[in-house]
Amino acid sequence: MAALSTSQVKQFSQDGFLFLANVIPTDKLHKMQNEFEQWKKESRDYSEPYGKTLDNRPRFDIEPGHSAEKPALRRIASPIEISETYLDFMRNNRALDALVDILGPNIKFENAKINSKQPGATTQIKYHQDFLFEPHTNDDMITVLFFIDEVTLENGPLEVVPGTHKGPLYEHWHDGVFTGAVSEKVASEMKMHAVSCYGSAGSACLMHTRVLHGSAPNISEKPRTIFICEYTAEDAYPLQANHIPSEYMYEIVRGKSTGRVRCSDYEMAFPEMPKGASFFEQQARAN
Repeated sequence: MAALSTSQVKQFSQDGFLFLANVIPTDKLHKMQNEFEQWKKESRDYSEPYGKTLDNRPRFDIEPGHSAEKPALRRIASPIEISETYLDFMRNNRALDALVDILGPNIKFENAKINSKQPGATTQIKYHQDFLFEPHTNDDMITVLFFIDEVTLENGPLEVVPGTHKGPLYEHWHDGVFTGAVSEKVASEMKMHAVSCYGSAGSACLMHTRVLHGSAPNISEKPRTIFICEYTAEDAYPLQANHIPSEYMYEIVRGKSTGRVRCSDYEMAFPEMPKGASFFEQQARAN
């Protein structure tokens, strides 16, 4: 039985993104919220990024201005490696059922992270395309953003530019520096066409890897925490090292392994592998 209607599949094909309500069951949502709050509480004991991922970079990233009195935990890389709750949900959720209707029956996991904007957080995500961070043999890749908190127009929602998944791959290198963002000229032009994706906690947004997107700072009194999972068609193979590696990367989460590879026609510059806790540092160089 299809998880998406024909019109929803058509909408995703046209716009490159799709909002889904009530994706996370209430009991699971509460567990995910509680675990994040525990991680945020633990971050009070640190003054710089900490922990360690598979490639020896910090797992937990904190925003400038973070303190014990006002913790600003903004990124957890691969939380599925330290939480059975998040791991189980990555492997089995309603959004994955929807992805089968879009990508086909065979799907594998790419990477996962939690991005959080605490009240008053100044971090903004400059406009970019995910594919420019993770070249594969084909671009049948979808980022799923699960809303752990309610996402509003004030707390820094995802801003997407409909239809840009069918357009060019924009340069993310500028003056010899990988900034992880498109040029200011492209961003200013595209912002006029952007739409915000917001909704209640437990909702999700499916986003094609080539869709141009970004987000603004959180100017509200409410946090905005999102669990982000990236999935690919099983026959899409990486052309560079995973920028958020984990022991579960490339695990088949729907269908089976076919032993086949599919290639699409495109051209882009290889991204720079991040050296710090997150790509926020790379984007900060654009300033």
